[in-house]
This record gives sequence, structure tokens and C-alpha cells, in this order.
Amino acid sequence: MSRRPDDAAADADLDATLEEPVEAAEDAALEGDRPYTPGSARAALAHRDFTIVWSGSLASNIGTWMQNIALGVFAYRLTHSAQFVALLGFAQLGPLLFLSPIGGVLADIVDRRRLLVAAQAEQMLFSFVLAFVARGDHPSKAAVVAVVALVGVGNAMNAPAFAAVLPGLVSKRDLTGAVSLQSVQMNVSRVVGPAFGGLLLPVIGAPGVFALNGVTYLFAIGTLLAVRPPPIVANDNAPKGWRRLVSGFAIARRDPLVARCLLAIGSISFFCLPFIGLMPVLAGDNLGIDPNSAAYGWLYASFGLGAALGAVSVGTVLVHQPKPRMVRIGLALFGGFLLVFGLLRAAPPAYPIGFFVGLTYFTTVTSLSTHLQAHLDDAVRGRVMALWIMGFGGTVPLGLLLGGAIASRTSVTDVVVAGAAIAAVLSVLTDLRPPTRRAEPGTAA
Repeated sequence: MSRRPDDAAADADLDATLEEPVEAAEDAALEGDRPYTPGSARAALAHRDFTIVWSGSLASNIGTWMQNIALGVFAYRLTHSAQFVALLGFAQLGPLLFLSPIGGVLADIVDRRRLLVAAQAEQMLFSFVLAFVARGDHPSKAAVVAVVALVGVGNAMNAPAFAAVLPGLVSKRDLTGAVSLQSVQMNVSRVVGPAFGGLLLPVIGAPGVFALNGVTYLFAIGTLLAVRPPPIVANDNAPKGWRRLVSGFAIARRDPLVARCLLAIGSISFFCLPFIGLMPVLAGDNLGIDPNSAAYGWLYASFGLGAALGAVSVGTVLVHQPKPRMVRIGLALFGGFLLVFGLLRAAPPAYPIGFFVGLTYFTTVTSLSTHLQAHLDDAVRGRVMALWIMGFGGTVPLGLLLGGAIASRTSVTDVVVAGAAIAAVLSVLTDLRPPTRRAEPGTAA
């Protein structure tokens, strides 16, 4: 007896409906009959390659944040100038603004693992050079700025490729958990790194911290060599040369949701985040905390702990919450806590308020990143995420330069309060709901 076409279609629909639950059940059996919620952090950690790379990146980022806290303190002690602290921050993050598009193009056309290993090795080398340059009582400020900028060049090549590799290490349904965990490791390192850095800085000095950071890059390199990310699918219709370099902008122009996500992260980074780079100034001028003390390390750690919990909440208790709504609520709360943080004049309440600043800040940013990553096609992910890196990290040094100049002429409080006001405005204006008719996510120009 022959079957009607509509019977076959019904069977196909039934197979498609049953496919994901069956897949989830198989995964649960492999993990000891413990089913994980798809998209959760625990589900992402069930993927071996993701867990390996995540662990190595965590160790490396702990070293990076040890260096970051030592770098700010080193700059402040060397000059006692908010403007020089801002200049060094620009040298560190400025390459993200100018070179991320190149890193994004490379991430879409070359072996991403080799690119990441090369970028990590470059940063390791110049971290050791920085340790050498920074020794002595009167190190060359120009040499310090130049070497920090070279470390930043490696970061600009590394960041888009790492953001593009991440989704390939998990299934698409577990992407939310993977992005959440990536934010978690960034922010756990913000807790552990400053805490270790604050304790080690008085003992081994800034050059010792810089050298120790160089060693931690070996963890990232080792774990990258232990996995094999899926190869990039070649696209013969992809633009070439200069058009490929700027094609991420074309994608953003054509896709309203991509454009809004990038505009939101760029605005947050430029207007609201200079307080992070100026934290030594804020601690010394407003809170009476010596930037070269363990107390300052714990202040930074309290901020990082809040940020880590904010990031992990997106992949756990908030995993099913609409990300556009979380971004708006998070911006409003972040603006409120940042305002209080900028107006404080005593150290004790700065620790819990700093915690809530970090919590609301990274709940917002992780929700925003997850929303964008889930929307993108892998063929253009590197180029679009390069624009995200430009917005998230590249605009920070521009805001920091402006904030440093303002703080030198008025006060660091004015910079922080202005950032809080902008966050409140963004909470009203940012609308990340998908348009009724939108472009295909990640279609290449």
C-alpha cells in the first residue's frame, strides 16, 4: 500500500520534533543519566573541548588581571597623574579599536587555533619584555607605553578569534550556557587576579607580576593545542580584500538587531566604563584606599565577584528570561549602583556597592552578548564579533582618555556620575527585540 505525501511530511515533522529530546536523552546517558537543561552552564560544560579551553583561558586571564591591577597602580605611583593612567589604559586597549577588524577577518579565513596560539605567544613574549622594561626606580614611560601597546596588538588578534571559536565547541542549543561561562571565567579572573595581584604586588613588585602573567599564557596555549575546533566552512561568495575587511560593518548595517547590539555595547563602554581604568584614582582620591595595598585588591575583587555572579546568572537562574528585557533592567540597576559608587567618600560601603556594580554590569553585558551570538551565522561570526570587541574593549580607551582628561580638570566623581546618567538613558532607549521582518542573521555582504 503506497503512502500519501502528506503522511511522509507528517512523519518528517514528528522526527524533527523528537530529534532534540532524543539527543538530550543521549547526552544525559553519557553524563551519568543526569539531564541538563539545554542552554545552561552545566550543559555547556558537558562538552569536553569547551571545558578544556575554558579552563586554560581562566588560568591565563587570572594572570592578565594580575597584570592589569599592577599596571594601573604602577602608572599611578610613577606619575600620580590620572591622565597617564588613562594613557596607559589606551595603549593597552586601543589596538582593539583599530585592529579588531583585521583579527575578525583572519578568524574567518585561517585556522583559528593556530591564530590563537600565535596571538597568545606574542602576548606572553611582550609581557616578559614589560617586566624587564618596568624594573628600576625610573623606568622609561615611553618604553612602558610602547610595550603595553604591543601586548594590546596580540590581544586584538586573539579576541575576535576566541569569540568565534567558542560557539563551535558546543552545540547550538547550549550556546547560551557557553557564552555565560565565558563571561564567568572573565570575571572569576577579575576576582582571583586582583586578589592575588594585590597580595603579590607589595612583595614582588610590578615587574614580578608582569613576568608571572607571562607564565600564565602557557596554560591557554597548552589547552588550545589539546583540542581541534571544527574547520571553517569556506564561502566562495564571500567578499575579498578591502571589502572583506569592512564587510562586518555591511552586515551590521543590513541587520538591525546586530546594529542595535553593537551600538548598545559601544555606548556602554565609551560612556560608562572609564571608572574601571580610573579605579586607582577613585580609590585614592575618594575612598582613602592606597592603590598599592591589599585593601585595593579586595575592592577590585569585590567588583569582579559581582561581575562573575552576574555572568553565571545568565546561564543558570536567568537562562529562560528574555535577554532584551534583562539588558534594559540591568542597565537601569547598573546606572543606580554606579551613581552611588561615584558619590561614596568612605571605604567600607564601597565593597558591597562595588559588588553590585559588577553584578548588574555583567548581567547586562552577558545578556547582550548571548543575544547577539545566538543570532549570528558561523560564516561571519568572526567579523561581527570583531565589531563587538571594538565596541566592548576598543571604545573603552577612548572613553578612558576623555575621562582621564575630565578627572584631571575636575574630579573622578564627575566622570563616574556622568557614566551612571548615560546608563540610565540607555536603559530607556535600548530596544533589542527582533524586528518583525529582519535580515537573515549573519548573511555575508
